[in-house]
Amino acid sequence: QVQLVESGGGLVQPGGSLRLSCAASGSLSRISTMGWYRQAPGKERELVARITRDGTTNYADSSVKGRFTISRDNAKNTMSLQMNSLRPEDTAVYYCNLQHPFTRVNYWGQGAQVTVSS
Repeated sequence: QVQLVESGGGLVQPGGSLRLSCAASGSLSRISTMGWYRQAPGKERELVARITRDGTTNYADSSVKGRFTISRDNAKNTMSLQMNSLRPEDTAVYYCNLQHPFTRVNYWGQGAQVTVSS
């Protein structure tokens, strides 16, 4: 069983920055693709960015390219999302995700609220 714990959400003004972190229990995360998803009110959960175990990144939403940076530290079993130039439309609950490399089962964190508002 994998447990994922997010931290770092909060309220920020447009143009500001936040850094989300995700800590994974155990060492399974070191061999798993991990990612960040978000869910805005009234919308479906969507992929923001994904990072493979060797550090290859993919940003699913063109609106975050150049503003968000996903990274991971396999030695510490952690993953981060640096968010710069935040916009009101980035407001959502952000979820850390890990996909088991063999079973393809998805594990989720509890979510971190990010609110961008003046």
